[in-house]
Amino acid sequence: MGFGFDWREWRNRLIARPGFQRWAADFPLTRAVAQRRAQSLFDITAGFVYSQILYACVELDLFDRLAAGPQSLSTLAPAMGMTEAQADRLLRAAVALDLLERRGVDDAGSARFGLGNHGAAMLGNPGIAAMVKHHRMLYRDLDDPLALLRGEKQETELGRYWAYASSLDPAQEGDASVSEYSELMSISNAFVAGDVLDAYSLKGHRCLMDVGGGQGNFLLAAAERWPHLRIRLFDLPAVAARAQRRFESLGLGDRAETFGGDLMSTPLPKGADICSLVRVVHDHDDDKAMQILRAVRAALEPGGTLLLAEPMAETPGAEPIGDAYFGLYLLAMGSGRPRPPRELKAMLREAGFDAIRMQRTRRPMQTRLLVAQVT
Repeated sequence: MGFGFDWREWRNRLIARPGFQRWAADFPLTRAVAQRRAQSLFDITAGFVYSQILYACVELDLFDRLAAGPQSLSTLAPAMGMTEAQADRLLRAAVALDLLERRGVDDAGSARFGLGNHGAAMLGNPGIAAMVKHHRMLYRDLDDPLALLRGEKQETELGRYWAYASSLDPAQEGDASVSEYSELMSISNAFVAGDVLDAYSLKGHRCLMDVGGGQGNFLLAAAERWPHLRIRLFDLPAVAARAQRRFESLGLGDRAETFGGDLMSTPLPKGADICSLVRVVHDHDDDKAMQILRAVRAALEPGGTLLLAEPMAETPGAEPIGDAYFGLYLLAMGSGRPRPPRELKAMLREAGFDAIRMQRTRRPMQTRLLVAQVT
């Protein structure tokens, strides 16, 4: 039996015709749409080049160099270790991506460059620069994307980097194994904490336990906003030890506790009335993700609350981040996948949570928030 007329197939056949593409680019009512579509397709094709321009700027500390104001090509080139012709090529490329802006010429006629909109935004988000540098490993893992997708790569750079993802006994990982990725998570999660805490007030809670909390960035942000709040952190023993030293150095020893263990085998301590999972669940495959949710449920008494915060698949307007970027990143890491809210809600219900709701966040492209209760 046929399924009748499918307008999408008709549309696709029409768009694929070179004659229609030329007509759409010329016709006044469709010209702007055709140009946007062509630009979007080219941006996908050239995306790797764009990312390498950004990487070069970050490696050269260009944004920090220009933070105090514009500089001339003749000044920047030697600082970049390049001839003026070489530096000009990179600077012009950065201008095209709105990382930099041209600011006229100096008295000697040398072109001047200052921060563009994206470059200025980089200064306020050090986590982005850290991730740009970190992406060198992802690029190497994606040198043959089909081999990665088919599971033909025996080992990946990201799999080695994220020690807990591939370790048979992650609780035995020492400080040397966890230090580098702990620092990266500490930097990259800093801007996530503010969005989550703006979306959900902890004023009515007494004790927050952050599960998989790394070096404690989320807890520190919460403790600063709500001085009455006691904080707890659970992570691998080596990571928890790093967090404990940090809490003590900041004078929070009387308010903070840390617990080390393996989420897959170590019961979580009870006593907190609210728990948080910040960018934790999407790092794990379904069976381990369910173990984590059940472990948190077991640690919470009736009336307890869970905050589950992470970038999610199928986020309106940000589908490439959840479904494309994190889909391939987590595959290269060797563990986890981005999930849409409907799947996470189903998992939370299966784990024993009720009254599950989506809480609006300022920047859903970077993190969305589900709030669940224990009744």
